[in-house]
Amino acid sequence: MAKNKKMKLPLVYQPVGFVLSWAGGALAGMAFRKAWMAIRHEEDAPDALDPDRGWGEILLAAAVQGAIFAAVRSAVDRTGAKAIARSTGVWPVTEKGGGRD
Repeated sequence: MAKNKKMKLPLVYQPVGFVLSWAGGALAGMAFRKAWMAIRHEEDAPDALDPDRGWGEILLAAAVQGAIFAAVRSAVDRTGAKAIARSTGVWPVTEKGGGRD
């Protein structure tokens, strides 16, 4: 029975993982807006195609945004996996390296 449970769990976890990823993306977006406001005292980060912004500012915004999104995504993924493991006794992703595409 445990082997059958292990085989079905990744399929069951996919919709949960999708919802967690969506929520994590929204959370990361809010965190980035607050971080950018603290760094540059502006509501909106520069767009890469904005001719009035310099390379440094655009690359800084991209690096900060990427770091925040990666950290939030990892925290959300790990929290979801641990919650599933606690409730079922089985880790939701069977292959090493996780289930990200």
